[in-house]
Amino acid sequence: MFTGIITGLGRITEVRALGSDPSHGKRLTIVAPPGYLDDVQLGDSIAINGACMTAVSFDVAAHRFEIDISAESLDKTSGLAAPGAVNLEKALRAHDRLGGHIVSGHVDGIGRVATFEPVGESWELRIVAPPELAKYLAYKGSIAVNGVSLTVNTVTDQADGCAFTINLIPHTLEHTTLGVLAVGGAVNLEVDTVARYVARMLGLAQSTPQSTPQ
Repeated sequence: MFTGIITGLGRITEVRALGSDPSHGKRLTIVAPPGYLDDVQLGDSIAINGACMTAVSFDVAAHRFEIDISAESLDKTSGLAAPGAVNLEKALRAHDRLGGHIVSGHVDGIGRVATFEPVGESWELRIVAPPELAKYLAYKGSIAVNGVSLTVNTVTDQADGCAFTINLIPHTLEHTTLGVLAVGGAVNLEVDTVARYVARMLGLAQSTPQSTPQ
């Protein structure tokens, strides 16, 4: 479990195949900030660009750790198949502050950056989400973008999906990888857990036959 509050910027430095055909996944080597791994143990969960992964080995002195990512996870996420900067968040502990919102680390879909432009001192980011995620997006609701907990400012349903905008303050741009997003780029999206359960309950209520009192 995570909160969507990024605790470090890492970098994928090496991607190695775990097998010889497309059904095999990859092993990633990730360099973390100095001291970031001091309280990490083998098998701990770390969210990488919003995707929950398991540390299969780590070298505290060298500030690096490794994860294994399956072909299925690679197919359903973005930004984890090649070297580059990534957002890091260690799993939530029971006594930690819940500074963002409840995030599971399970990517629900891949969105596309439609616009990314300055508005005053901040930046407005507009993302088009897949149509199947539209029912989970609401004005002032929560969304995790590449693992970052953010608030939805506007929602617009359109033919190719659901477009939503968020406002990014300078602090967020400086301390996450969102500052280097480009129009057309892909981002990992995780919808709000509460919205997921509400949609499920409403769906069941609508599909359950109503009995007629005798």
